[in-house]
Amino acid sequence: MARRVAHPIEVESLGILRSRHDFTPLPPLSRAVAERVCHASADLSFADSLVLDEDALRAGREALRDGAPIYADARMVAAGITTREVIVPLADPRVPDLAAELGTTRSAAAMRLAAAEAPVDAVWVVGNAPTALFQLLEEPPPSPALLVGLPVGFVGAAEAKAALVASGLPCVANRGERGGSAVAVAAVNALLYFSDDD
Repeated sequence: MARRVAHPIEVESLGILRSRHDFTPLPPLSRAVAERVCHASADLSFADSLVLDEDALRAGREALRDGAPIYADARMVAAGITTREVIVPLADPRVPDLAAELGTTRSAAAMRLAAAEAPVDAVWVVGNAPTALFQLLEEPPPSPALLVGLPVGFVGAAEAKAALVASGLPCVANRGERGGSAVAVAAVNALLYFSDDD
């Protein structure tokens, strides 16, 4: 894969970011994810709320480099990951009926279907729906390479992310209600864009 060339505005923006916060104590992949999340949100406080594990990030990056499928909870997440095709289980035509049958959200029903049919070593990205993350924790996909759990919201988001961190699954998460599609995308793109020269 050819090395990505950043636009000059991105380079300048990252320079400003690094002048305002010292990311250097973090190991390489954790630093890359923290910088991209803070850059995407223009919110340096994410640097202190992210829960990062270098071994999990390394496994996720290797899976992505090997072509592992990426599953996302929302089309907004998929739209931001521009270098790879992303599977959005919410588009599965079986979802509405299953959600009605189970009395759950469509996001949860979509993840239930996807997790039951996905291969091992997939990368899962939740940036919108806490119920999707709760579902993945209740019935996890087979041996996920990485689970990026950064949903946003006042109902269930903080609790879902805390449960993810406590689950022992390889993950990226943060503490609190903040999150969203943009920061979930930023975490994945940090791994996709990372070069060993960084």
